Amino acid sequence: MNLRASWRGLRGTVFALALAWIAFDVLAIAYGLSPLALASTLFSGTWGTSYGVGQVLFKATPLVIAAVGIDVALRAGLFNVGAEGQLAVASLAVAVVGGRLGGWPTAIAIPTALAVGAVAGGAWAWVPGVLRARAGAHEVISTIMMNKIAESLVGALLASGLALEGTVRTQDVPASVALSRLDAGWAGATTRFVHVDFRGSAASTALVIAIGLLLLVRPFYGRARVGRELELVRMNERACARERVPVARRKVQGIVLSGAVVGLASSATVLGYKGYFEEGLGAGIGFAGLGVALLGRRSPLGIAFFALLFATLQQGGLAVNALVPKESMDLLAAIVVVTLALAEGRLRGLLTGPSAVRT
Repeated sequence: MNLRASWRGLRGTVFALALAWIAFDVLAIAYGLSPLALASTLFSGTWGTSYGVGQVLFKATPLVIAAVGIDVALRAGLFNVGAEGQLAVASLAVAVVGGRLGGWPTAIAIPTALAVGAVAGGAWAWVPGVLRARAGAHEVISTIMMNKIAESLVGALLASGLALEGTVRTQDVPASVALSRLDAGWAGATTRFVHVDFRGSAASTALVIAIGLLLLVRPFYGRARVGRELELVRMNERACARERVPVARRKVQGIVLSGAVVGLASSATVLGYKGYFEEGLGAGIGFAGLGVALLGRRSPLGIAFFALLFATLQQGGLAVNALVPKESMDLLAAIVVVTLALAEGRLRGLLTGPSAVRT
């Protein structure tokens, strides 16, 4: 990414955040509040306390994982709009298989459960990938279709016996499979500069998985052959074909790998939070992750920043709910997304198809 593109991206981000702040001011005034007082309340409920920080990290973790997964498809010139379905199927698979790993050593049980989530998410993404590579079917349409199928399939499987009787949730996963909460290891931890106490928050060690994926982004696309060729395919399919790069195979691999990484977000929702899967768990993460991936502009720091921004607004909505509707924070996030999309010309690319997007 050259300096001009970096400056243009930074300028668009600053403009979008400024516009969101103006909208925040208008919202506060409309409810008869001081913008600074409302902002203080929002900050106190998020970054103002260790519990609030823990909650922001909890909400940001699955967004980072989903965004990294969706970014894989974007780098291959594909729009994976099916993260919702991939995560739902992966979460159910993790809960069902994980619930049967009682007695397994933790060092084996957790990686096994994570592998199940990755395989389930990748398998669900494989169908749109094959349809795109062999039949030319647009992946936006096919992934949306797979979202609806996943919603119906998950509900049917829960009703057919995977859920506990009289409920819409699976059995609990054993303690050896569940990821520990950060409050278990970090509660009361004190350093020279800060006292950390996440006690009561839902943040879990799934955060380590999210950070690990962010750290792997640059090495994968910079050194791995598959990673490099995914980006080359996006830039020019015809030239890649002439150089004997397997274009169709790379596209399938791109969207399957995308779904597999998205499936790992179940580590935050199932293994690190609920300890089981219930209908609707993780809903919205796929679409929010798509926004984070697009706004992150193929940068690990960008993905982390926007995931934290979205998570802050989500948690902040709960903090200010007594003063303004919590849904108003979703509106601010939408303003940021739409403003940046317009600033970079991506909205037209999303509407006209991946071939029109040159990122």
